[in-house]
Amino acid sequence: MKNKTTTWLIIAFLLIFTANIFAADNSKKPYVILISFDGFRWDYPHRGLTPNLKKMAANGVTALSLQPVFPSKTFPNHYSIITGLYPVNHGIIHNDFYDPFTEKRYKVGDTVSVRNAKWYQGEAFWETAERQGIISASYFWPGSELNLNYRKPTYVEYYEHKRPYEKRIEGVLNWLKLPVEKRPHFITLYFDATDTYGHKYGPDSPQINEAIQRLDNMLGLLFAGLEEINLRQKTNIIVVSDHGMSTVDAKKIININDFLKGFNFNVQGFGPVMMIDAKKNEFHFKVYFRENVPDYYNFSQHAFISPIVLIAEPTWTLIDSKLKKLVYPFVSKGNHGYDNHHLDMHGIFYASGPAFKKGYRTGTLWNIDIYPLLCKIFNIFPQQNIDGKLERIGFILKE
Repeated sequence: MKNKTTTWLIIAFLLIFTANIFAADNSKKPYVILISFDGFRWDYPHRGLTPNLKKMAANGVTALSLQPVFPSKTFPNHYSIITGLYPVNHGIIHNDFYDPFTEKRYKVGDTVSVRNAKWYQGEAFWETAERQGIISASYFWPGSELNLNYRKPTYVEYYEHKRPYEKRIEGVLNWLKLPVEKRPHFITLYFDATDTYGHKYGPDSPQINEAIQRLDNMLGLLFAGLEEINLRQKTNIIVVSDHGMSTVDAKKIININDFLKGFNFNVQGFGPVMMIDAKKNEFHFKVYFRENVPDYYNFSQHAFISPIVLIAEPTWTLIDSKLKKLVYPFVSKGNHGYDNHHLDMHGIFYASGPAFKKGYRTGTLWNIDIYPLLCKIFNIFPQQNIDGKLERIGFILKE
């Protein structure tokens, strides 16, 4: 009996000792909050409506713009940011696409497909981080809700479009108030306003200016909350956007049915980019066979890309009138998805905190390079098959 008691005392001591070591080790790890302002175009901060982004620029790093991957759509780009991979390598090639072999469809808004891990072929940063001892959390981010627990962050909030922005910030701050051994050190946070209002009213509308101000105010609210819990100076904050926004013209509609009368064809996507399986002529858009899509798009080497890819010129919109009422109920005043080299498609990059240089301005950065940047900040090993390169972005860190 005495030997058993001694054994349990030793085990208890070791558990407490190990927990204390982990807590001490966890307290030394950096904090990073990665924030996405969906559809926040590269030049929105130039409108004089973003004092908190201005403070970040003065105290940290700002880029001329952040170049998205093609297509410049929300889910492909969020997943490229968090994996360091082009869509053809991480699998989320569009907001709406299908597997021609199983005839299953992936579609934004369909929680079943969005949470099905089979579509996500890349490794998100939180997977890399968790495996190497970094507790992570996600207050909304594409790919964070997968139905495999080992591929999710420790803490996850499932997407709720109408969740008040203040509640999202409160949730992040509550995570950072957890005991040190349970506290996440990497957190994602997402806001949709500039994308929602950019589509509905256009990127030059009074409504988009209100959305810009609203998001900057949320950033100020986060800063204040971090100050209250004495983490502002210890926390690295990175603010990005997945893509920009271009004005579209309601008169510039390309109805592919006008070109494909008599053909039986399937369609993937609409708006700036469409994929089909029938031949057609060009009119304010480019048509490529999948294998001939120009290399600079990095959009040909995936089995789910249809045999033909259509890319509209900026301001033009591709539709399939047979499906118009189902998937495209209105012609928006702003859109994205166009050529990712077009400046209107570019987003923002701001970063401040102990890991970053101060008052440093740089040119255009690539969003696929954010994953290796995060790995460098946490001093962990990145996946070796990524498309992102640390040498294109690492210079913004303190030496």
